[in-house]
Amino acid sequence: MKFAFKILKDFPGYLWSGWGSIAAIFLFIALWDVGNQLYGNLVLPSPLETFKTLWLMLNDSEVITEINITLYRAAVGFGISLALGSVLGLLAGFFVTASMMSRPIVTILVGMPPIAWIVLAMIWFGMGDETVIFTVIVASFPIVFVGALQGTRTLDGDLKEMADSFNLPWHMKFVDVYFPHIFSYIFPAWVSGLGMAWKIVIMAELLATSDGMGASLAVARSQLDTPTALAIVVIMIGSLMFMEYIILEPIKREVELWRD
Repeated sequence: MKFAFKILKDFPGYLWSGWGSIAAIFLFIALWDVGNQLYGNLVLPSPLETFKTLWLMLNDSEVITEINITLYRAAVGFGISLALGSVLGLLAGFFVTASMMSRPIVTILVGMPPIAWIVLAMIWFGMGDETVIFTVIVASFPIVFVGALQGTRTLDGDLKEMADSFNLPWHMKFVDVYFPHIFSYIFPAWVSGLGMAWKIVIMAELLATSDGMGASLAVARSQLDTPTALAIVVIMIGSLMFMEYIILEPIKREVELWRD
């Protein structure tokens, strides 16, 4: 509770520190407008037209339902991959044999194209939630697993010996010695896994379901409705940036205060 309160207290300062990122976003929008003037509305609608379409979509209850469906699938799939990847990666990192045995499996999962997993999942589970969630899991799991594995395998042996020599309780060893180092590896893996999950959920919905934002994107493509397609892309990017920079990044900054 105290940790959550401290994050909320420092939140305004964190937002102010992101002015450079906000400036970069406005620069991107300016370049987008230049592209619209060069290529026209059919190829690249203007930012104004896209945001007008976005506003109309966000006031449509059916669109909100589609967004919630996509968020649910992404959250379930990423949540499972995060839990499994973190726990199994940490365990594998403590055992050399498990680490060596896991390497070819991770290589297979990373090397397998997501589109292949989607096709297989459609055969195994049909056209529904299970296909999307399964694809998200197998795409995100190896990223999280490798981050947790590397965090454990690279623990400083001298720090371990020091903690043992002072006979520290196991919880103090984990919180004060092991966790800060492991977190510096596993958190970037979580962020990368989240980005992968968000991309894969849209791709899987586009190919394997009749609902969700991916399916809406497929409809916009078939109708050559470029403003709607771009509005959906803005929703996807905005949701991902909200989860990463508003939820995850403040937690990272708080946990990694030891670096300062």
